[in-house]
Amino acid sequence: MIMSRPSRQAGEFTVPVRTLILASTCAVFAMPLLAGCTDNTTTDSPAAAASADPRALTVQATDSECKLSATSAPSGTLTFAVTNGGQKVTEFYLYGEDGKRIIGEVENVGPGITRELVLKVEPGSYITACKPGMAGDGLRAPFSVSDSGEE
Repeated sequence: MIMSRPSRQAGEFTVPVRTLILASTCAVFAMPLLAGCTDNTTTDSPAAAASADPRALTVQATDSECKLSATSAPSGTLTFAVTNGGQKVTEFYLYGEDGKRIIGEVENVGPGITRELVLKVEPGSYITACKPGMAGDGLRAPFSVSDSGEE
């Protein structure tokens, strides 16, 4: 007996099952590879925010130093993103000019953790401090806030 294929109607297209499975498998494995080719830069990082906004400051706290991204800022709402690169739990303070009155603080910043201190600051002279181990007077530095003319 001679077997013949059923005839197709005009415009009808059939795809072999193997080809369909192969194409689907390739697409599934190619998607993660193509996703790796995207731009992974972000502007949500504290360093990027600090460079764009003078009121967004970064603080790199270790067991032996306290580095701020700037020693001054315009008045208004300031954000200090405090990152602990040390081995001890630390704190960050913004003191009044006398070094005793606490304007704002963020406590219990564990190693490898970043926490934010957000506060409204008037023009004037201040002192910043990181306290590795949460003890003593801390690592202090002068900080000034200029009048931005904003309320």
